[in-house]
Amino acid sequence: KPEAQAMDTTDKPQLVEHIHKSLTLTVNDVKWVPCSARFALIGSHARGTGALQVFSLNHGKLEPMMETEKQHAFKCGTFGASSLEERHFATGDYEGRLAVWNLEHVDLPVYSVKAHTSMVNAVDGCGGLGVGYGAPEIVTGGRDGAVKVWDPRQKDAPVASLEPKDQETARDCWTVAFGNSFNNEERCVCAGYDNGDVKLYDLRTNSIRWETNVKNGICSIDFDRKDIQMNKLVATTLESQFKLFDLRTYHPKDGFECLTEKAHKSTVWVTKHLPQNREVFVTGGGNGSINLYKYSYPAQRVMKDPDGMEKGVMGTVELLNTRTFSTQPINSFDWHPDKEGLCVFGSFDQSVRVGIVTKLNKV
Repeated sequence: KPEAQAMDTTDKPQLVEHIHKSLTLTVNDVKWVPCSARFALIGSHARGTGALQVFSLNHGKLEPMMETEKQHAFKCGTFGASSLEERHFATGDYEGRLAVWNLEHVDLPVYSVKAHTSMVNAVDGCGGLGVGYGAPEIVTGGRDGAVKVWDPRQKDAPVASLEPKDQETARDCWTVAFGNSFNNEERCVCAGYDNGDVKLYDLRTNSIRWETNVKNGICSIDFDRKDIQMNKLVATTLESQFKLFDLRTYHPKDGFECLTEKAHKSTVWVTKHLPQNREVFVTGGGNGSINLYKYSYPAQRVMKDPDGMEKGVMGTVELLNTRTFSTQPINSFDWHPDKEGLCVFGSFDQSVRVGIVTKLNKV
């Protein structure tokens, strides 16, 4: 017998499970198809082949719209570099290949390149969907430790490649994200590695702008917005914590200020900022729960140190609500870009869920 749900009488946002669908594959990533009520889901079948599926929301049910199986399992995907007209889906697979798919015709990819020597762990896109300025670009992070930036209009060679000097000591790059794309020249990539390194690459000057180590493997990185001057960055790690960096003020000695929060009592697998409000973000945990947070700025964001140098001041993070959806880790999450509060998330229990977060207009 299902538990009786208490009536919602608070002003806090509630996390509601709208649809739960069990699948026969491991879900590795989920992304909403822009300007639609459909989402793309990628993962791997038990026999190691790749699954790419599209589901549509229809009166409280999920209807499969498209399903295809490919030779190699898919790890990650993004629509970020595609135009709104084409809505092409970029994927990274276990063999190190980056492919861009037209979801109407998935027999062959419209673009394909061997990006890494082994698995593509993470991918992000920028310059498409009307988000971010400049050229459409895709960044990939691989198990070989390399971070590469690709332009889907240019075959074979990456636009920028940031590779480890020595392949023996190369660290696994687990996550990548675009940011600071506020005009046609500026653009940064932030990469997180398995040893806790966070590196911020400036693509305009082709140099490392800032790096730090947080002593724990970085599972997920997310800028609060891609298309503004760098403002905030959340990096989630192993051992149940996340770091929030204020990227507005750089101090020559101390770098960017940050705060640390404990969450989920297990690995924090994923984080995503709400598209409609950049101070609100979620984290998905290894215990199957989702946490909803809100960041509040301090009265003054900048102060002078004794030497007269400007230094950032951190605000506070408030846990708005939390809810456990699964017994397995929530490993992928995506907010709907148009419908505030609508989200889709995948878990290692071989299922996908569509959720609704209420009262986000009140936080």
